[in-house]
Amino acid sequence: MHKIGGICGIMSEKGGEKAMMRIQSLRAWRILDSRGNPTVACKAMLECGATGYGDAPAGASTGSHEAHENRDGGEAFGGKDVLNAVRAVNIEIADALTGMDAANQRAIDAAMIALDGTEDKSRLGANAMLAASIAIASAAANAAGMPVYRWLGGAMAGEMPCPMMNVLNGGRHADNNIDIQEFMLVPSGADDFAGAMRMGAECYRALKTLLLEKGLSTGVGDEGGFAPNLESAEQALELLVRAIERAGWVPGEDVSLAIDAAANEWRTPAGYRMLKSGQIRTREALIDEYAFLASRFPLVSIEDPLGEEDFDGFREMTDRMGDEIMIVGDDLFTTSAERLLQGAALGAGNAILIKPNQVGTITETLETVALARRAGYAVVLSHRSGDTESSFLGDFAAAINADYLKCGAPARSERLAKYNRLLAIEDELRG
Repeated sequence: MHKIGGICGIMSEKGGEKAMMRIQSLRAWRILDSRGNPTVACKAMLECGATGYGDAPAGASTGSHEAHENRDGGEAFGGKDVLNAVRAVNIEIADALTGMDAANQRAIDAAMIALDGTEDKSRLGANAMLAASIAIASAAANAAGMPVYRWLGGAMAGEMPCPMMNVLNGGRHADNNIDIQEFMLVPSGADDFAGAMRMGAECYRALKTLLLEKGLSTGVGDEGGFAPNLESAEQALELLVRAIERAGWVPGEDVSLAIDAAANEWRTPAGYRMLKSGQIRTREALIDEYAFLASRFPLVSIEDPLGEEDFDGFREMTDRMGDEIMIVGDDLFTTSAERLLQGAALGAGNAILIKPNQVGTITETLETVALARRAGYAVVLSHRSGDTESSFLGDFAAAINADYLKCGAPARSERLAKYNRLLAIEDELRG
């Protein structure tokens, strides 16, 4: 049974004396993400002396219904600076939250939402609010002497997700000719998370060898996946199957495949126009193409196969393929409980991508996860293509008992920080 929540204590034992978890201070500053773009970092300090850290990642392929990032505009960092968001934390958010009980995450996040006063967090910024939300939760966990996953998830937390590793990049994540944004390895046949990471890493190395043998580029994209020029999606999937076999595993049994089409990037009034090939497809033609790929390759998941407003298309695809394959909504749902309710009522998709920065606070993210569980949707927790070295997402995956975790390839430290944190949690749980 999955159990979301578990935040119940209001005091922590420290030095034999009970200390209230009141927020003493919040301090934000600018850091750089994995693309070299600015983002917001935040430190929370409680009256008992406990501290916590949080920061906000950023996506490249973003849905229009995501919560708003507070960016400065102007010349610095190409308009992407976050000094306004930093000031929002240091002045308004800090003033509003100082003295509040850090153990009451719901009240803290509700106070920030009320302070912002907009539907999309466009005044303060979801990047400012998420950094503060994570920092406070982490400080409370430290004050209580618990790991973050236990503090947020309660006694039932700690189920390990299956990793989904983006090992071939395309779309907006790479400067190559591939329209589909991500081709992923899914080592679902492993006995544990450590075994899954071994499978994925070995297949990743085998894939590099195959690319070198073919004289193809082994440079990597934003998420650590290789980004060669290829002839087609079929060739990409064929390479992954061969990599699995070369690594000594059985495709479809030990390691399966997944794709993220990011098809919202292809929308035009005339249909779907591929960004790189220029080919135009109707909804029906795209669904037929996905069905063909699923018939040829061991695909277990297709993310964002259609546009962000195409609930009917998602329903059609789910009716056709959903018994065998996860049809995952990312831009379709944007971690929004309201949009998930709309999709669930129609039978659009059967899995949801969860990205905390799409909604802006821990509480709202937990609420959407809980709704997904009630609706029978699989939960896929995800990083962003512009991420940081924070390991929080590893703790969050264990807290919500995520079914899957998308954190990119087994490469680049901002990706491995999440995977390595889960390896540590798994080891800890084994005692």
